Amino acid sequence: NAESWGILDRVIIMKIAIEGCGHGELDHIYETVKYIGQVDPANAVDLLICCGDFECMRNESDMECLACPPKYRAMKDFYQYYTGEKVAPVLTIFIGGNHEASNYLRELYYGGWVAPNIYFLGYSGVVQVGGVRIAGLSGIYKPHDYRKGHYEVPPYTDKTMRSAYHVREYEVFKLMQIREPVDIFLSHDWPKGIARFGNVQQLLRFKKYLVDEINNDSLGNPAGQTLMQKLKPSFWFSAHMHVKFPAVVPHDNGQVTRFLALDKCLPRRDFLQVVTIPSKHETVSLTLDPEWLCILSNTHSLLSNHPYDVRMPWGDSRYLVTEAQKSAMEMKLNSQGALPLSFVPTARAYDPKHPVRRPGQPAFEPNPQHMQLLAFLELDDRINSRTGSVSSQAPNQFSTPAAAALTLQNNDEEIDIDDIPDDTGVEDTHMEQAPSAPLLVTRVENVEEIDIE
Repeated sequence: NAESWGILDRVIIMKIAIEGCGHGELDHIYETVKYIGQVDPANAVDLLICCGDFECMRNESDMECLACPPKYRAMKDFYQYYTGEKVAPVLTIFIGGNHEASNYLRELYYGGWVAPNIYFLGYSGVVQVGGVRIAGLSGIYKPHDYRKGHYEVPPYTDKTMRSAYHVREYEVFKLMQIREPVDIFLSHDWPKGIARFGNVQQLLRFKKYLVDEINNDSLGNPAGQTLMQKLKPSFWFSAHMHVKFPAVVPHDNGQVTRFLALDKCLPRRDFLQVVTIPSKHETVSLTLDPEWLCILSNTHSLLSNHPYDVRMPWGDSRYLVTEAQKSAMEMKLNSQGALPLSFVPTARAYDPKHPVRRPGQPAFEPNPQHMQLLAFLELDDRINSRTGSVSSQAPNQFSTPAAAALTLQNNDEEIDIDDIPDDTGVEDTHMEQAPSAPLLVTRVENVEEIDIE
C-alpha cells in the first residue's frame, strides 16, 4: 500500500532475496543471486537475507567452535570474504542459527559487520535498509536455557558450545518492547503453531517425521509465536527445518503476516526466493534503528552473563521507549556521525597453503564495533564483565503475567546437520564439490503470490 508508506507519486520497489540455511555456501548463494539478475535484470536483487546457519568461520580456531559433528566441519567460503579476496555482490544481512562460529558472533553480540558488506543482526536486533525495517532473533529455543543469562564464552565445553545459541528470554523481552511497525522479522527456527496456517499435508510429504510434533503442537519456538502475535510483521522468514513452507497468519486487527521458510543451499532445492517490498528510499544502505537503540539503553540493566535464571519484568511500562527518548536518539545519530561502524578484522584468516594443525579454541576478545556502539550509547560492557548480573534485582524476583508468560515446554527440534531424515530423494548433506553452474532455485516468485493450498 503506497499511501501507508507515504509514497504518493512513485513506489520504489526493493528486491530482497531470502535464503534459508547458508551452511557456509556463500559462493553458491551469491552465484545464484547474480544469475537471477543476469536472466531477469528487472528482478535483480538489492538485498540478501540469510535466516541462519551462516557459518562465518575465519580460521581453524573458529571452526573448533562450530557445534556439529567433526565430519561436517569444513572451511567453506567465508574466510575469503573476510579478507576481502572476495566481496559480497549485494548487501547481506543474517541472523545466527544452531551451526555457527559462536565465538565470532559473541564478539558482535549487538550485531555488526562480520566482513565487508555482510552484517550480523545480533542475538536480537533491528535495522533499517532503504526504510524497510528488519528485526530478528538469532538461535533456537530450548526451555532449559531460556531464562538464563548469556554466560557462554570461549573456550567452550561441548555443552556451552550448544547452549550459546539457545534463545534467551532477555532477547525476547527486548523485542517485545517494539511499538513501531516491523516490515520483516527473521528467526532461525519456526514460530510455534505456524504449521496450521499452511499446507500441513504437503509439509508432511517432505518431512514425515514432523507428524507427532504437529499433532501435539510442539513444533516451533513459543517465543516466536508470542513475538508474531505482538509485532504482527508484514513478513516472517525462517529456515532450520530444511524445507520450503509458506503460510499466511491472520491477526485480530485485520493484518496478516506472510510466513516463508526455505531450504538449505543444495541443488534442486528451494533455498532462495525473491520478494518485492516497497521502500522509502532509492539507496539500499543499512542504518541502525533509533527505537531499537533506545530499547537497548532502557533494558541494559537486565542483561546478565550468569548461568542462573533471571525472569523479565513483563508488563512494566518503564522499559517502553518514549517519543522524547526516540527524538533524542535520532538527534544523536544525526550529530555524531554515521552508524553502524565499519568492519574491523579481529583475527587472522585461514591460509589454505599453511593450515594450522590442532588449532584449539581461541581466547575471547571484544570486537571494536561492540565497544564503539556501547560508547555511543554510554553503556558499560555488561555481557563481557565479571559482574554482568541484573542490577538492583535478585534472580526470579520479577513476576511474569499470564498474558506474557511462555510455557517452557520441551522442544526437541534442535536439528543437527546429520539428523534430518531426507524424504526428497536428494542426499541431505553438505556439497563436497562445487557444481559447474549456479545452484538455481526452483522458482523465483513473490511471496505474496504463493497459493498455500
